[in-house]
Amino acid sequence: MIPGNTPKVGIQEVPRRVKFLIFSQILNNFGFGYFIIYITVYLPEININAGVVGILLGVQGVVLVLAGIPLGLLSDLRGRKWFLIFGNLLVAPTILIFAFTNDFTFFLFAAALGGLAEAAALSSWNAIIADQTDLTNRDAAFSLSFIVSNIFLSLGMALPFFFPGLQSIVGLSSQEIHRLFLLLFGLANFIAPLLIFALLRGYKETVIHREEASRRGSIRILLKFSGINSLIGLGAGLIIPLVGTWLYYKFGVPDTYNGPFLAISGMTIAFSAVGSSRLSARFGLFKSILMTSGSSTLFMFSLAFIPNVFLAGGVYIVRTALMNMSAPLMDSFLMGIITPDRRGLASALSAIIWRIPNSLSSILGGFLIYTGHYDLPWLGASLLYVVAIALLYANFKDVKPKG
Repeated sequence: MIPGNTPKVGIQEVPRRVKFLIFSQILNNFGFGYFIIYITVYLPEININAGVVGILLGVQGVVLVLAGIPLGLLSDLRGRKWFLIFGNLLVAPTILIFAFTNDFTFFLFAAALGGLAEAAALSSWNAIIADQTDLTNRDAAFSLSFIVSNIFLSLGMALPFFFPGLQSIVGLSSQEIHRLFLLLFGLANFIAPLLIFALLRGYKETVIHREEASRRGSIRILLKFSGINSLIGLGAGLIIPLVGTWLYYKFGVPDTYNGPFLAISGMTIAFSAVGSSRLSARFGLFKSILMTSGSSTLFMFSLAFIPNVFLAGGVYIVRTALMNMSAPLMDSFLMGIITPDRRGLASALSAIIWRIPNSLSSILGGFLIYTGHYDLPWLGASLLYVVAIALLYANFKDVKPKG
């Protein structure tokens, strides 16, 4: 490791502006966690069928894919901050539409807004953190971002657990209390873009003049990295979004316990990332990625053979914690190997290439679970993870992140 570039650990090492940017997203994360549960669980409870939910999620994904690359390119050319503000500004109307109507046409419009908001965030968030950090504090910054987002997403997902007691206190119906919280989160999320504007008002983004050869090399390495990472997305899609479904079909766990379990899992993910920057400082960034993702794959493989629900839940939490320790490190590694003028495109393109196979394999995973093949999604996912980790090692073991 180059002297003077040794990674440091701890929140105190994260630049002040980056730290405030990360905490400016708390309300967005909290609201979006609740919004996910509202879409995927509450809408079916009020007789809006699962097909409609699937269409809404599909529309959001399609808009993300279509808008992600153009916004990533524009982010590289025009600067990140306005795209970050724009994406945050769209979160509030996306949530508020669901607070006032059950009309399918408005739902479609809101889903499209949500996809556009996510695309704008993907094209700017990782890049703007990377632009304000260096090799000494980038891992800590991405770890902090990962921790904060997962804590408040999980808290938002767990919120409906308290609704029955709250209904009895305030005398509102289930629908009224659900919509009230959508309204509160929608209005509160207008605060985030204002905070970002204030934080970045004096921030001058550096315009980097690139050489064509350097640009081609950067794109080539981006596509190679993203292609390998897409195998992880393909494997994860077989089972990770369907863990709640798997628990229900294999062990008969109802949603009243599924929700809190997934929230606890999310909190564990957040706190596991505390160790990410420490691992990187001790073993190096690339070795830490291989260690955490490799060990998590062993736990993933074992889930195909565990007959007890409590043991399965514990193993899943350990597996998830280990795998997600590598997530902020992967972000840091990618931002370090890509030239600064391509970080916006890299952030968006990497997410899109991961998302497409992830969405498609979820269809197969759902079919396998429905037909009683509870072990096959875990086995298939484990195999794809092993292939991806091996390819990552073979292709990037000698690639060193730069400032």
